Amino acid sequence: MKFTATSRSVQGSSASRRLRRAGRVPAIVYGGKSNPANIELDHNEIYHALNKEEFHASILDMELDGKIEPVLVRAVQWHSYRPLVLHVDFQRVDASQAVNTKIPVHYLNADQSPAVKLAGQVVTHGPAELDITCLPANLPQFIEVDLSNMIGGSRLHLADITLPIGVKYVPHGEDTNPLLAQAAAPKGSAADDDAAPAAEAPAAE
Repeated sequence: MKFTATSRSVQGSSASRRLRRAGRVPAIVYGGKSNPANIELDHNEIYHALNKEEFHASILDMELDGKIEPVLVRAVQWHSYRPLVLHVDFQRVDASQAVNTKIPVHYLNADQSPAVKLAGQVVTHGPAELDITCLPANLPQFIEVDLSNMIGGSRLHLADITLPIGVKYVPHGEDTNPLLAQAAAPKGSAADDDAAPAAEAPAAE
């Protein structure tokens, strides 16, 4: 995906407010062998781009003053209640250096699983994103998790799926094998009640 940026020489909160009133968005690009650069973006262009999932999980072609640089979105500041982009951070990408980023997880085919069709259970999903590391050329736009083989009461962990080639999960603390999905009876159902611990009987007088 490609977007256009322009060098920004004026800094400060007053200058940023003037940019926003003119339909522009202040931003910064950093990393690589170059110094951080203050840039500005067209608000409408970047607003629509940021509403596309793949824009957040792709190596982007930033055209800055006629030169193309590969970058990743690192942070976005939104207005607290209006549909306005206030600031964007980008990181330069080196093809030879691994990148750490968040990748969306797409859960598929839960309704086709035996857990749902035969056992009448509900399949709940785990994290909507995973932290991963890989070379830029191996960066996937998303990770698909097929739930069609889930059976009643089963659990699916990260170790149960195959990540794309060259992609490694970056754990948080000791959570090296996060739970991605589990099948269970709907809350309030008879099966759910049976699974709940029995209440203690009242003590004899």
